[in-house]
Amino acid sequence: MAAISREEVAHLARLSRLAVTEEELDRFAGQLDVILQSVARVGEVAAEDIPPTSHSVPLTNVYRDDVPTPSLAQDAALSGAPDAYEGRFRVPRILDEEV
Repeated sequence: MAAISREEVAHLARLSRLAVTEEELDRFAGQLDVILQSVARVGEVAAEDIPPTSHSVPLTNVYRDDVPTPSLAQDAALSGAPDAYEGRFRVPRILDEEV
């Protein structure tokens, strides 16, 4: 695999909207080259008879069953609100836009 060039690093920086200095271009080119070489080595080691995995250990569903339970009444939910209006929480406006 060919080494990543300064121009490629500059292109990636532009795509990422990152401002990088000339010194950083050289440093990042070397660092990215090491990363790409490491990924290439992993690809060489991967065997055909080993299935791809997303996790090294099996995962099981840890979610509980969705069982409906009684919830707070509207009055109880709003009882601790600093300000309520027409059965809803009233909060300060944070956007100046008209809806």
